[in-house]
Amino acid sequence: MTESLAVDVSRAVDSRDEPHLVTFGCRMNTYESEVMREHARAAGLGNTVIVNTCAVTREAERQARQAIRRLRRENPGARIVVTGCAAQLDPDSFAKMPEVDRVLGNAEKLKAENWRFGANQPVLVDDIMTVRETAGHLLGGFEGRDRAFIQVQQGCDHRCTFCIIPFARGPNRSVALGPIVEQVQQLVNKGYQEIVLTGVDITAYGQDLPGKPPLGQMVRRLLQLVPDLPRLRLTSLDPVEIDPDLVDLFGSEPRLLPHVHLSVQAGDDMILKRMKRRHLRQDVLDVCALLRSRRPDVVFGADLIAGFPTETEPMFDNTLRLVEEAGLTYLHVFPYSVRPGTPAARMPAVPSDVIRARAARLREAGASALSSFLEKQVGRTLSVLFETETSGHSAEYAQVRVATPVQPGVIHAVRIISSSGVGLEGTIV
Repeated sequence: MTESLAVDVSRAVDSRDEPHLVTFGCRMNTYESEVMREHARAAGLGNTVIVNTCAVTREAERQARQAIRRLRRENPGARIVVTGCAAQLDPDSFAKMPEVDRVLGNAEKLKAENWRFGANQPVLVDDIMTVRETAGHLLGGFEGRDRAFIQVQQGCDHRCTFCIIPFARGPNRSVALGPIVEQVQQLVNKGYQEIVLTGVDITAYGQDLPGKPPLGQMVRRLLQLVPDLPRLRLTSLDPVEIDPDLVDLFGSEPRLLPHVHLSVQAGDDMILKRMKRRHLRQDVLDVCALLRSRRPDVVFGADLIAGFPTETEPMFDNTLRLVEEAGLTYLHVFPYSVRPGTPAARMPAVPSDVIRARAARLREAGASALSSFLEKQVGRTLSVLFETETSGHSAEYAQVRVATPVQPGVIHAVRIISSSGVGLEGTIV
């Protein structure tokens, strides 16, 4: 499951010379939107709106369709191109929307030649399961952002019973080290202070490459070969696929940030088995303890699903207790959403009101854990990458604000003076 659901609508459709991106879903979609922006520019596609959809939940698809209708009302003369996971899974339904001019699949959207209007059919979506290559798309920079996301892996070979994403993204495939290093160095040369490595299942990195180099080995070599990279962050990690090299790096390499987001999903062993996950409850506890032993300041986030089919109250309590027992701080809580075509859709459902109530309880636990963590930061000096003149994120991914404006895109030491429960206030040291 993707790490979060978000929509990037930061730029108004105010120019007939520039393509406009509306991005739903995960950090990998953010990266791919920048690739599409460059392709669309090169093809001369002004007055074009590109909607990069997400399919992690039915709500994500609903929001995308709603946005498409709104964008057409607001931009009657623009061309609207729909792509992303929802478009890959159900291209015909998007093609039938009167607001949509073109539909591109997840593989097709990353190829420059497919952005030349008139050269291809209105619907260009091939079988993603036949794709075996991941191109190393070099970017000059990310518009409006002070950290850059680099796609190092694509697709997934696992079949969690709740997840449709492997059928939208295709099989596991990795980018070789050389293009990754080249891309990171180019972005560092442009002034980016933080790089985020992203993928559908990045702890499966390297299994399709010669010699099968694990993620930890790739990260170690990347940090060695780009010594002027200040900060490196990783996206969601599978608890049982974190390799020994990566564990060692968290203990020895300060540039690898102490923020680990885990794809947990549940804290009850029976539910984990019914999800067809590869870890059990104890595996989550063990990996958190191991990483803390190497990096005491590490902070954990986690994806958690509330109300998975057959989940009883005691099973849910096991997940709720895991938040405290594992020391999870940043929670991404997903109320279970039926995905037609998945095995979980055929399992006995939990009532929707119970799902909502359990999701609310998990979010309350997450808010309490975050507040407690932030209170402990008062009096400390944190390294903060500023995204605006007065706010940014610490290495531990805490939101930090200051009163004195600074240059965005720069890392400053900030002395923390107070916590609001959701963020921190400080002064530049």
